[in-house]
Parts: sequence; structure tokens; C-alpha cells
Amino acid sequence: MALCSTHWRLARPLRLAVGALPRAGRGQRCPRFPPPSPGLTPAPCARRYSSEREPRPPSKKVVVVGIPNPFTWARTKMYFFLIRAYFDQDFTFDEFAAGAKQAFVHVSNMLSQCNFVELKDLVSKEALEELEEKCSAMPTNRRQAIAADLEEIMYSTPGDVGIYYDNQGRKFVSIIMRYWYLTDVDLPDETPEGTKVFQVVFGDESNKDSKRLLTANYEFRREFTPGVEPDWTITRIQHFKLLE
Repeated sequence: MALCSTHWRLARPLRLAVGALPRAGRGQRCPRFPPPSPGLTPAPCARRYSSEREPRPPSKKVVVVGIPNPFTWARTKMYFFLIRAYFDQDFTFDEFAAGAKQAFVHVSNMLSQCNFVELKDLVSKEALEELEEKCSAMPTNRRQAIAADLEEIMYSTPGDVGIYYDNQGRKFVSIIMRYWYLTDVDLPDETPEGTKVFQVVFGDESNKDSKRLLTANYEFRREFTPGVEPDWTITRIQHFKLLE
């Protein structure tokens, strides 16, 4: 069984070690990840075969219907063009989004376990200090609901994109990614306020799985100053009605 050996460098000092991504299609680069940290096992991206086919579980599908804000859409496209033109000619949003989704899953799971040691090289110091205080005071069920599974992410989209300079002339790019994901953690209807319950049907109406659709914003930042390593770091994390 072949494994997909992939690496991706998300912002300094973000050295992410999570599951491997599916193989890139023709003409696309496979995102790069550094070697796994101790205790973390990359997931194989190869498919298993056997003489007896195992029955496939019924697939889940959520259709997101909405009209994007044309101003936001045009502004985002313009910034991606500027990043490629003036900062990184190899930048592609698809590759960035794939790595950012892996980071979202990994970081959210570490937060749900209060494993802040694993996050100190992935999340900015300021954001991590705030997260430690909030997570430590959260009820167990709400903390568990922070953890996202890759297969349960229903939709993701870029939020705001920014390019800015500091007083020392250093150049930065920030990209906010928004995620909608399902969780089966038992949460009271009134907590967190504003979440929605979905009935995901498998087979027939007599067999239903109730899940909540939760939302999260993760801000990724990278410094593009010459001589600085091309890494991304997470500078802000929001799990609405859970981690606020």
C-alpha cells in the first residue's frame, strides 16, 4: 500500500504534522507538511483493496445555498492576485485552503484536549494565552464540541484578506478562513445559543442522527519580509458561542 508523502509549511513558527492530503491532480502541487511530531501518526492517503468489498456507509451531503457578497468576492480575488504578483508567485488559494483545513482540524482537536504544549509552535503567543484561559474554564461538553473532524467539515470559505506593513517595514498577509462543521456532542438547546440542529438520515426515516452545525473563524498570518522563512501561523481563533 503506497502512502502519499506530503509536506506543507503553514506561518512561522507553524510546523504542522497532521494527516496526509489526497494526491494532487495533474498540474497541481501536493501541499507540503513537515515530518510528524512524536505521538502523531500521519493518515495514509492510499485506498485499501480486498477480495471482499465492504459495504459503503450511506454518504452525507449538505448543500450550502447562498449568494456571496460581490464586493467581498471581488476584494478577495484582488488580494489573491496581489499576493501572487508581489509576494509569492507560487501562491494558490486551493493549496493554501487545503493546508489551512488540516491545521483547523489539528488545532481544534488540541484545544478540545487542552493540549497547549502541542500548540505553542502553531499558534501565536498572544492568541494562545487567551485560549488557555478560556478553554480551562469551559464545561467539558462545550470543549469537546470545539474538536472538528475532517469528514464533518461541511463548508469553508475565505473571509477577510489583508496586506499590511508595520513600522519596521515588514510585510504581512493575513487570511481569515471560515468553517462550518458538524458535531454530535450533546449540547443543551440553549447552549451555545444560535447553533442549529440537523437531522442526518441514514437509510430511512426511522434511523436519524442528530448533529449540530457549528462555525469557526481561524486567522492565518505570514510574514513576507525578505529573509524570513515562508511559514504561516494562526493569530486568532473564534468558535462562535463556544470559545468567545
